[in-house]
Amino acid sequence: MNNQRWNATAPKSLFDQGVAGRRATTFPRWDGEDLLVELPAEVRRAEAADFPSLSEPEVMRHFTQLSTLNHHIERGMYPLGSCTMKYNPRINEKVVGLSGLADLHPEQSIDDVQGLLGALKLLEKSLCTITGFDSCSLHPAAGAHGEYLGMLVIRAFHLGRGDRDRVEILIPDSAHGTNPASVVIAGMIPRTIKSRHDGRIDLDALREAVGGKTAGIMITNPNTLGLFENGIREVADIIHEAGGKLYMDGANMNAIMGKARSGDMGVDVVHLNLHKTFSTPHGGGGPGSGPICVTKELAPFLPGPWIHEEDDGSYSLKKMPVQGSNSIHTHFGNVGICLRALAYILRLGGNGLTRCTEAAVLNANYLLRQLEPIMDVKHGQGCLHEFVASGSSWKNDFGVRTLDIAKRMLDFGVHAPTIYFPLIVEEAFMVEPTETESRESLDHLVQVLRAIHQEARENPEIVTGAPHTTPVGRLDEATAARNPDLRWAGPCNCG
Repeated sequence: MNNQRWNATAPKSLFDQGVAGRRATTFPRWDGEDLLVELPAEVRRAEAADFPSLSEPEVMRHFTQLSTLNHHIERGMYPLGSCTMKYNPRINEKVVGLSGLADLHPEQSIDDVQGLLGALKLLEKSLCTITGFDSCSLHPAAGAHGEYLGMLVIRAFHLGRGDRDRVEILIPDSAHGTNPASVVIAGMIPRTIKSRHDGRIDLDALREAVGGKTAGIMITNPNTLGLFENGIREVADIIHEAGGKLYMDGANMNAIMGKARSGDMGVDVVHLNLHKTFSTPHGGGGPGSGPICVTKELAPFLPGPWIHEEDDGSYSLKKMPVQGSNSIHTHFGNVGICLRALAYILRLGGNGLTRCTEAAVLNANYLLRQLEPIMDVKHGQGCLHEFVASGSSWKNDFGVRTLDIAKRMLDFGVHAPTIYFPLIVEEAFMVEPTETESRESLDHLVQVLRAIHQEARENPEIVTGAPHTTPVGRLDEATAARNPDLRWAGPCNCG
């Protein structure tokens, strides 16, 4: 298979373009005078800014060319494990742009935003129905933000009972990497629980770890190996008997949505990534949304204000209760993301959400079977929406690392999956196709990886030196991270 040369020429910097005296806009004259306002001398530069001189078409072509270098979900598959990079339906954008939603101001009176409050309340109810819980908070603006609030709620619960010694949160080694950080920021102490040989939590190790300091456990289910923690009810029993609470990281909800509810598993708190499971856009640091759903026992510890539905069908805001967690976001989090998620839920309905789960699991298992001949998949049995392969055999046989595979994929115009996570798998190669990819899309990914495998076997230097056709080749990533050079210091074709 020939790699597709998607862009072999690096675009010139704006500072390398243009001709002196060229400009994009000329302001009209009125009564012989320029319509330019003279700025006060104290706010003007001593010397003119060193900007390039470009026409409007040159500016537009430059930024359009740059935009084509970005990989995004509308351009191709984005198989990032644990990220659930599914297609974002356009109808969601239509809904969130409706007049009466897009043009609201956060400080408008309650009477002016009844429709919005009703929509957000419906989303809360929908998420509770999907997860099997009693109450929901839409405040968290990201998944890790939801983790943080979940920890605050658990901490507030224990403090409300006068139990100040419960400061330890147990975390399986197959959990998401942000979990320990959320625990520490919330003022508690993380403790790692090892996994069994089959990739699931070791219940014996859990029994030995619980005690009077146990505040709870954070468990990702399905875990980062793409495996359902089939001992989840036993985990709940062990934690509850020790006096702790069970928090479930719901970032992998796309594997069980419509099939299993965390509230029915004995879970006390779950967070949901609306920007993953419910198809809203994400990446590049935002936007995001990570609501949490909780049991009735923990509901009083959610932050306020709360949306309250009155007897006459109107909506009001209730103040935060005394025992509630501190407010973690102004108003109601990232409302635009919440509305997109609600549109997705209403458009699909319960049966549609279930079908999404089934298709996601089917796609992941199809890819797993197709890649098994060229990559090791130790924990492939029972894989749900994602799986973790290993490039260790490539490293041992050809001297090609997982990083090299990922870099070479760029030459084919294919985005690499998550690599080197989770840490419990050597040379990890974590793939999550989601339900929105067709069989043809999956087959293309397989074809690319098989071609790279053949290269690694016959001419590994091609792979270890990749990428070759991208605007920028192999970087010294350690130096780039420690000493970033973000400022243009070259000559400028300026007027």
